[in-house]
Amino acid sequence: MNNLTAPKQNLIPDIPKRGMPVTIVTGFLGSGKTTLLNHILHNCQDLKVAVLVNELGDINIDSQLLISVEQDMIELTNGCICCTINDGLLDAVYRVMERSDRIDYLIVETTGIADPLPIALTFISTDLRELTRLDSILTLVDVETFTPEHFESDAALNQISYGDIILLNKADLVPEAQVNELEEYIRTMKVGARVLRTSYGQVPLPLILDVGFSQAESYLAKEESSHHHHHDHSHHLENDGFMSFSFQSDRPFILEKFQYLLTDQLPDDVFRAKGLLWFKESSLRHIFQLCGKRIEMKTDKWTSQKSNQLVFIGRNLNVAQIQQQLKNCLE
Repeated sequence: MNNLTAPKQNLIPDIPKRGMPVTIVTGFLGSGKTTLLNHILHNCQDLKVAVLVNELGDINIDSQLLISVEQDMIELTNGCICCTINDGLLDAVYRVMERSDRIDYLIVETTGIADPLPIALTFISTDLRELTRLDSILTLVDVETFTPEHFESDAALNQISYGDIILLNKADLVPEAQVNELEEYIRTMKVGARVLRTSYGQVPLPLILDVGFSQAESYLAKEESSHHHHHDHSHHLENDGFMSFSFQSDRPFILEKFQYLLTDQLPDDVFRAKGLLWFKESSLRHIFQLCGKRIEMKTDKWTSQKSNQLVFIGRNLNVAQIQQQLKNCLE
């Protein structure tokens, strides 16, 4: 794996003069954003990276790298940090910049259903433009589950049309012809983007960091010339019919019933679910991931009070019905 680490001399010298470079990482749910962020945090050599995320819990840092965890910040031995955007993006960026130790590079992860444009605009149309330099918008695409139908959704379309670098991730899971077809399709949609094929988000960092690809200034012009300059982007989710809901219970699931729910009852429009599961039949904690049709369960030991905690994301879901079906699986 050593070929993935970047020689440091070509990454660092001229960074301070141009403001801290920023990469925005976007991509659909389950496309592998967290895996990519972990890859960057582990392989950044002497480049001190700050990663801004919505949920610290998603970032699985191996314990050798960990120095400290505060409620909204993780600090690593290699000088990288990871912090949440919970008080707003601007605050998070200022928090990173005010730290005593130098940070060289900023990576912002958007939620899986977000349009990257409002985030890009934050960096180029606020005070941050004096301090930072938007380097590129990087879009991850899960080639296994991606179909042209995704483009019926504004969010997916914008993620690709604003992407300067597009990673076709999980390329190892599908036949090469399918990847070729998708790549051609994406190239027609987004002329001039750098398209790379990856597995597990493994990509040599010089190919994606400090590349100077951003066309953000042109987006700004577009945004200003269009009439909806200040409309609120947070409703973006509902417009597309996207929704998410969570389920919690301090009673265990009955394994067989939960399996039946997954295989026979869950609608196709649930395309992402994840959480921690407690089964009556097991003393272990089950870490559950559902991505399209693929389901993954890992187990480890409970370190906290046993409970069920799940998040579902999908489109035009009948939430009450699914909640009831989940309740029916409980002991």
